[in-house]
This record gives sequence, C-alpha cells and structure tokens, in this order.
Amino acid sequence: MTDGPEGFDEFFRATWPRLFRTAYAVAGDAGSAEDALQAAYARAFARWGHVSSTDHPEAYVRRMVVNEILGTRRGGWWKRERPQADTEPPGSHDGPELGLVERDAVWSAVLGLPVRQRAVVVLRYYEDLSEEQIADVLGCSRGTVKSQASAALTNLRRSADALQGDQ
Repeated sequence: MTDGPEGFDEFFRATWPRLFRTAYAVAGDAGSAEDALQAAYARAFARWGHVSSTDHPEAYVRRMVVNEILGTRRGGWWKRERPQADTEPPGSHDGPELGLVERDAVWSAVLGLPVRQRAVVVLRYYEDLSEEQIADVLGCSRGTVKSQASAALTNLRRSADALQGDQ
C-alpha cells in the first residue's frame, strides 16, 4: 500500500463496503454510520502516512469508526436530536442485505441493545474478532468485553423469549 493519495483511494474503495456494514450494525442507522465513516476516513486521510504504515490499516480505521459512534452516543445532544426512525430506507446502498437485516426480528433485538453491548455483539459475531481484538477496538479490558457480551446475550435471550411468547 502506498503512502500517497492513490494508496488512500485504493484503501478507501476496498474497505468502505465492509466498514459501512460494521458501522451500520453498531450505529443502528445508515445516517449515523455514514457520518462516523466520513469522520474516520477524513482523519485517516490526514494521517495516511501513519495509518498506511500500521500492520493492519483496516483494523486501525475500524477502531476509529467504532470510537466515533460510541463517542457520539456519550454526548447529551444525541438523545435530544437523534431521529426516532430512518426517514428514508437504506436502499441507496448496493446489496439486499440491509433491507433483509432490518426486517429480521433478531436484528431488531440487537438494535435494542445498549450501544456498547451492540458493538461487542457486532464485532464478535459479525466481524468475527477475538475478545482481545474487541478490547483493543473498544479501548477496554477483555473482562469488560466478556461482561458486555454476557449481558448482551442475556438481553437477546429475553427478547427471543418474549417474541416466542407473543406467537
């Protein structure tokens, strides 16, 4: 991978689809995912010489994206100004998986998780990262990853039980 703008362009084109899916899964909506990606890619471009020299540039930017999403949720403005539902369907992106995932009951339960629990679930089961890698992305200990995963799975089981009870 080259250090110049051509190298960044190549990196951007190769990683955007994967990182968008991850950001969308963690953020819960397409607009927030795109905002987080835009901010992360802008910072990565500004420091491209450093980012491109890391062992895993995509992992480096993935961490930036997840931190951007988590940091956005920390501010009080997020609760005041976040739309309650997407105003337009995510059909503006290629691939049918977004529409299918949104309609899935399991996905609805994942969206109902607190953002850190959702991040752990997405990074573990969607990105297939290890506990150590997730801890690195989230900037926390492996123990925190384990407890967040346990709490998330408990919440998802409750949602599944409630869904089965409704049928």
